[in-house]
Amino acid sequence: MATVKLKIDVSGTVGDEAWRNLRQFDEIQSAAFGPKFGSSGPCKHAASLPHVKGEWIGAEIKLETPLLAQYAVSHYLEQERVLDADVVDQDYSE
Repeated sequence: MATVKLKIDVSGTVGDEAWRNLRQFDEIQSAAFGPKFGSSGPCKHAASLPHVKGEWIGAEIKLETPLLAQYAVSHYLEQERVLDADVVDQDYSE
C-alpha cells in the first residue's frame, strides 16, 4: 500500500467544494480530506462563507502500489487547485 498526501487550495470555495470538484485518480483504494491531513490553520470565517485567499487543506490518498502512487501524484499535480502532492509512505511488504 502507498500513500499520497495532497495540499489543496480551498480559497474562494465553501466547505469541501474544492475537494469534491477534483478529478480523482481512478485507481485509488481510499481517499480522505480534512484538516487532520494538514491545513493552513483554523478557518476564521463562518462555515457558510468562502475560504479566504491562501487557505489550503490536506488530503490523503491510498493506492495499492508505489507505482500507482507516482502516477497519482502526476495526475493530481496537473489540477489547478492542487498545490502539492507527494508519496509519503510505501509499504513494499505486500
